[in-house]
Amino acid sequence: MSEQQEPFLSVRDMHVTFGERRHRFEAVCGVSFDIRKGETFGLVGESGSGKTTIGRAILRIYPLSGGEVYFDGQRISGKIDKELDRRVTQRMQMIFQDPMASLNERAKVDYIVSEGLYNVARGISKEERERRVANALSEVGLLPEFASRFPHEFSGGQRQRIGIARALIMQPEFIVADEPISALDVSIRAQVLNLMAELQKKRGLTYLFISHDLSVMRFICDRIAVIHLGRLVELSETEELFRHPLHPYTQALLSAVPQPSPDCARRGELVAYDPSIHDYSVDQPVWTELVPGHFVLGNQKELEKYRKELK
Repeated sequence: MSEQQEPFLSVRDMHVTFGERRHRFEAVCGVSFDIRKGETFGLVGESGSGKTTIGRAILRIYPLSGGEVYFDGQRISGKIDKELDRRVTQRMQMIFQDPMASLNERAKVDYIVSEGLYNVARGISKEERERRVANALSEVGLLPEFASRFPHEFSGGQRQRIGIARALIMQPEFIVADEPISALDVSIRAQVLNLMAELQKKRGLTYLFISHDLSVMRFICDRIAVIHLGRLVELSETEELFRHPLHPYTQALLSAVPQPSPDCARRGELVAYDPSIHDYSVDQPVWTELVPGHFVLGNQKELEKYRKELK
């Protein structure tokens, strides 16, 4: 993919704050990145690092306290007109982490999958709506007759497929996949990942893939951004990140990735990340592109060290 390609989605100096007055908490602190059309962009970090908050802020579920989000050249953060809001709702969808909690237990699959159409395609007939539901279910490997059932009648993998069908029926171009396989059995995870990859090729989808599992992200992501306590610390092409992890937090995450070989696992050393190793009292860290496509957060002393490691 060309480095000169215009970004499909741009996040610029994003800040997201929760709470009021003395109890305010900044969950996302000045995050910036671009996502190219047709790629899978990964966002990885520990629980509570701000991954899901960024995804929901992009989709306008959470308001920004600072910064901007651009989608296909248009600003979609803050106040926008109703027509643009309707288009954004249709073009951007989300696959949620928990395939059970994200589905309405009291509704049948037919309504769950087609619920978005009631807002953006109100003029379609009942027959057309049912046809679209059947097509969406078939596309994710489920039988059309499943539309008359309730969520509790399905396995975890099937429920996640229903969640994917709910997103696909809107004909989106950009999907935020928020840890879509973390609640699934290992045997089902590969099926869902392969399904998402097939749908991306078939429909030309762009993904923001959120996860804490780097081994999964290596399989599906083109580029990966590492986030710690609401700030990006490193971003690069996937294989470049695995070959040359620069930031200590990235190195700690990679050291925790399970090894398939027992011998490799025994030889591996678990690296613990200690934030106190950074001395930012005088020299503040700066988000810097050290080599084309490889960004890292660090002060001048750390950046010089990282440059030497890349040589």
